[in-house]
Amino acid sequence: MAAVAQTSRFGNIFWPVLAWVVALIFFFPIFWMVFTSFKTDADAVKPEYLFFFKPTLENYTNMTENYDYWRFAINSAITATFATLFALVVSIPCAYAMAFNPSRHTKDILIWMLSTKMLPAAAVLYPMTFLTKNFLAIYDTHFLIILVLSLINLPIVIWMLFTYFKEIPKEIIEASKMDGVTTWGEIKDILIPLAWGGVASTALLCFIFCWNEAYWTVRLTTTEAATLSKLIEGNRAPEGLFFGRLSAVSTAAVGPIVVLGWFCQKQLVRGLTFGAVK
Repeated sequence: MAAVAQTSRFGNIFWPVLAWVVALIFFFPIFWMVFTSFKTDADAVKPEYLFFFKPTLENYTNMTENYDYWRFAINSAITATFATLFALVVSIPCAYAMAFNPSRHTKDILIWMLSTKMLPAAAVLYPMTFLTKNFLAIYDTHFLIILVLSLINLPIVIWMLFTYFKEIPKEIIEASKMDGVTTWGEIKDILIPLAWGGVASTALLCFIFCWNEAYWTVRLTTTEAATLSKLIEGNRAPEGLFFGRLSAVSTAAVGPIVVLGWFCQKQLVRGLTFGAVK
């Protein structure tokens, strides 16, 4: 009994300490980015100013006055919002069909959709650029970025919604059919309310993925539809990286999504654990 009590006491101390250590390791890069954003570009590379320096808002002032931060931020918000909405509009009926009207190929289709995420983006960069510039004439437009962001996130969104919908008893859908409810009515009035936690968490994750996407937003835009990823990428030159300005722009780019995740963490956790407890 004494050994069991000692082991339990050790676990009560060890696991919380380990959790704090892991959390601090993950948090440190974010802290250092914010910390560096208050240094000048010159101070950011000097070892003597590693911890002790004179804080300045010069990088943030320069970002808003000379780099038109708000235009890039608005572009990011527009593309992430509409890409998320488009992905949900397509994914909800698709996941509904596969969850409640499966065929013998449903599993193969799900695996095939997920396998498309394994395709290297660089492999289709040239044809994408060539087609959107020379044939479709939609290069550097909000429409192109919204379409690309929604399509690359569709497999994950469909998989998540399919998992959530499978947790809903099929008898509920069958009973609604007997009452004469249409397919749209089943989705709108029964399915989405019952799986609202899962739908909301899926939408939040999709929005985060769209907001953070850098590869396509940098390479398929120049000025008109450029997002915050493009602004971050622009803070480099042949002379090297401007660490002070780069840290300020990065902080301003991740700040909104961190705040959103903080306020929505309860909904996110609730959605990710939907169906875990019966």
